[in-house]
Amino acid sequence: MRNTMLGMLGALMCVLAACAKVVPVQDFDLEKMAGKWYIVGLATNAKWFVNNKAVMKTTTAMLVPTGGDLNLTYANLNADGSCWRTTQLANKTDTPGHFSFHSHIWNNDNDMQIVDVAYDEYALVYTVKTQESVSEVLTQLYSRTPEVTLVLQQKFTQFSLENGALPDNVVILSQNGECPLV
Repeated sequence: MRNTMLGMLGALMCVLAACAKVVPVQDFDLEKMAGKWYIVGLATNAKWFVNNKAVMKTTTAMLVPTGGDLNLTYANLNADGSCWRTTQLANKTDTPGHFSFHSHIWNNDNDMQIVDVAYDEYALVYTVKTQESVSEVLTQLYSRTPEVTLVLQQKFTQFSLENGALPDNVVILSQNGECPLV
């Protein structure tokens, strides 16, 4: 019991330390984030990810600015040819590049920051997901193309490791077909 409590305290300290040093990119431009992105990299120590990472594939994301907020629509082509889709409205905060939203699908609160971006190439996204007082850090690599360079993969891996992901939990996703437009 004591070891479990110490382990949980240690994990909480890591999450808090990571949260304290992550800040959105300076001079964030919401309009330049608009358009189609591919989520090509994921990293988290969360159990849902560890249990499913071997079968996860690239997801398509459409980002649409809406009055300072950001409409996020995700689509993933399933193995049977069907599509899984979800939409979230990420509400702006007082800090450009920092958003929050509640996911009704996963019943969690999300604190999302765009921490590095080259608008025509990639974005590093840092999200703290909280459900029933338990927080998990998720880092994502968004790309304008389904393929990313080795340099960008290394940058994402380093960013994820610095923010608490275990090396085995940093994944560059395999490519996937795309869902048809609706």
